[in-house]
Amino acid sequence: MQPFSAIDQAAAIDARDIAFVVFPGMALLDLAGPLQVLSWARASENDGLAYRIRILSQSGGVIQTDSYLTLETEPLLNYADHAFDTLIVVGGDGVYLAEKDQEFVDGIRTLADLSRRVCSVCSGAYLLARAGCLDQRRVTTHWEDIDILRKDFPDLHVESDPIYIKDDHIWTSAGVTSGTDMSIAIVAEDLGHGAALSRARALVTYMVRPGGQSQFSPVLERQRRDAEGRFSKLHEWISENLQKDLTIEALAEHQNMSLRSFHRAYQTVMGTTPAKAVAAIRLERAREMLETSSLHMKAIAFQCGFKTEEHMRRSFLRQLGVVPSEYRARFQMLEKGDRSWLEQ
Repeated sequence: MQPFSAIDQAAAIDARDIAFVVFPGMALLDLAGPLQVLSWARASENDGLAYRIRILSQSGGVIQTDSYLTLETEPLLNYADHAFDTLIVVGGDGVYLAEKDQEFVDGIRTLADLSRRVCSVCSGAYLLARAGCLDQRRVTTHWEDIDILRKDFPDLHVESDPIYIKDDHIWTSAGVTSGTDMSIAIVAEDLGHGAALSRARALVTYMVRPGGQSQFSPVLERQRRDAEGRFSKLHEWISENLQKDLTIEALAEHQNMSLRSFHRAYQTVMGTTPAKAVAAIRLERAREMLETSSLHMKAIAFQCGFKTEEHMRRSFLRQLGVVPSEYRARFQMLEKGDRSWLEQ
């Protein structure tokens, strides 16, 4: 991968400068996702490129990623006096060796102090924390690195659930692909919602995910439990037919199993009953719709297969401790950085 000079710089004369900070052993996707979003972002089809990209490492030159590919980088110290619009520190297993290089850490702090916006992807938060950029901040990182970040930096407010968090001018994101979500949100903040949607469509992204969404996917958890895929088709069918009366008899019939055998097998594999699984999938869909749409509660309840709006309300109270309207309000407050509801 070449420095930005390999791209059409003439189209980005008035662009904002963005620096990615990398190191040997970095996770390639931590860089590739955000880089793909930001490299070709523009306010409209008639505008030039919005960002000018630099990829920096401690000494410059070629570095090895955690994958097959290598990267051509520029020396970080070459830009020690440069005020970047956005600084993005990537993650990867090499971060715990990189953070022992005090000159590298100090260089990151220097760039961060001059940058309008400072970001991390995955365990890149550890480098920002070591550089003193995250003190007293709300932050997140990959779920595998949550405990060590909390242990080594007790003054940080480390949250394990969100896919990314914005605290003033500091942005941190969870593992790997969440860096893409954060970058799309950055485009939205800089260039508008339309520009962000345009990048998401170009990347064939399923949806623009708000930062308050969880990095822990119930779908992946079901797939983890059902490693052999015995009930994967059933779960797809449930998700596509939430408005139907999904009785255990209907589920067993779909699996071509007797009622007794199905109930026993499902509970053994999935660790829950079929009825509770259906209720969980309905709740997941309702949460997603509350987070990403402005549909009326009654419409959401209908589309998710709840018998009534009150039925959905009771389900939210039982599982989440809040009613749907309060869940939507809290989610929107979290997205805006307002955490006052946590004190209630």
